[in-house]
Amino acid sequence: MTLIEQVVMNYIQLRALDEQLAITRRTLDARRESVDLTKSLESAGSVPLSDLRQAEELLYTATAQVPVLEQQIQQGENEMQLLLGHQPGPVRHTDETALAPVPEDLPAGLPSQLLERRPDIQQAEAQLKAANAQVGVARAQFFPQVSISASAGLGGDRLSSLFVLSSRTIYGIGSITQPIFEGGRIRGQYELSKRQQEELVLNYQKTINTALHDVSNALIAVNKQRAARQQQQRLVAAAQDATRLARMRYQGGAASYLEVLTNDTNLFTAQLSLAAAQQTEALTLVQLYSALGGGWKDEGAASPAPSHR
Repeated sequence: MTLIEQVVMNYIQLRALDEQLAITRRTLDARRESVDLTKSLESAGSVPLSDLRQAEELLYTATAQVPVLEQQIQQGENEMQLLLGHQPGPVRHTDETALAPVPEDLPAGLPSQLLERRPDIQQAEAQLKAANAQVGVARAQFFPQVSISASAGLGGDRLSSLFVLSSRTIYGIGSITQPIFEGGRIRGQYELSKRQQEELVLNYQKTINTALHDVSNALIAVNKQRAARQQQQRLVAAAQDATRLARMRYQGGAASYLEVLTNDTNLFTAQLSLAAAQQTEALTLVQLYSALGGGWKDEGAASPAPSHR
């Protein structure tokens, strides 16, 4: 389950980097056109040289982002190959649904029985069962098993004669009386086993509470990150329109290039932030998958991670 979680998280990160690289390249195309336009206007004497230099600054700012993103993508591919047990190299990461919005039709009521799949709960339960067995063993030590046979070398044939000093031989007396004289040690072991059992009961309860805590946090993250991504999409739409209007005003001589620069920068930042928000939202589904011990279907088998991609 941990391996699946790591692979999916790595893949989502790769797809987010792909989206950021695509945004950067689209921005480069737009800024090259802006540089060409500003150069033409500057040559005609319509705008000052400072406008051209500002347009070039925007272009080079985006250009510098490309090798950084390409580095992160290639290193992410190597990380994926390592998780898959392969040599470093490129991997395919072209699934367009990897950053798709988290489905809104997740089960409204997730049964607590699904938490039984979590390894930490299974481990705590197994430890508790083992502790119960240990308590039974410690209790049994209070009742030593006495076996009388011809080879025991005991004089007499009655159990009451075992402790009669006049008996001819008492070869087995040491092993029989040992539990009697070590009653303190046995009682201590019994009490220790009981306390250990109580400790494991509390640990089991804590583990269940931790599981419920993880599921609650994951569901909160799914809902809140969805809302954050939706707001970021609205911000991008507004920034796109503001940039379009600023360029129209600049071409018409109604605005300075500073207005274009500011709006273009805001748009680029908003688009990159949207890609990051999509990545964060997708990762919340992985968090929910892990919190539920491998899925959310009310079945014996775990559902794939995540089910929509």
